[in-house]
Amino acid sequence: MNGFYDIAVSGIDGTPDLLGPLRGKVTLAVNVASQCGLTPQYQGLEGLQRELAPEGFTVVGFPCNQFAGQEPGSEAQILSFCRTQYDVSFPLSAKLEVNGPQRHALYRFLTSAEGGFPGDISWNFEKFLIGRDGRILRRYPPETKPQDNGLLQDIAEAL
Repeated sequence: MNGFYDIAVSGIDGTPDLLGPLRGKVTLAVNVASQCGLTPQYQGLEGLQRELAPEGFTVVGFPCNQFAGQEPGSEAQILSFCRTQYDVSFPLSAKLEVNGPQRHALYRFLTSAEGGFPGDISWNFEKFLIGRDGRILRRYPPETKPQDNGLLQDIAEAL
């Protein structure tokens, strides 16, 4: 496995390879939840998606129910919520675990010491900026808003 885009992740719609088709893009990977105080970040994430997609950028959401049960729905319910409440157009994965013994391979990669940003995910909406080559460029705490100047500057530099 060479990087982010090589890891097998199922899409929320059941597609077997969510990340492979994104190879070569700058990606903001975010663990998301529908019933969290940070859920309104979906609006800013979708704004980034719409504004920067033409430049080879994408957001990818990874629904997770490990933090206070804030993503309890099925994949169909999550997708419906994201589309109806926030008009989300960026790719979403099937629900996965980001911490613990059942941590998905993607999050083993993102949180490994080898990737340079080790440690458990602290809460919903933690973000990782991934370069076109699949390497992790930066990690941001959940409270970092999508329109944060530092995040926007990092994205601009990566593009």
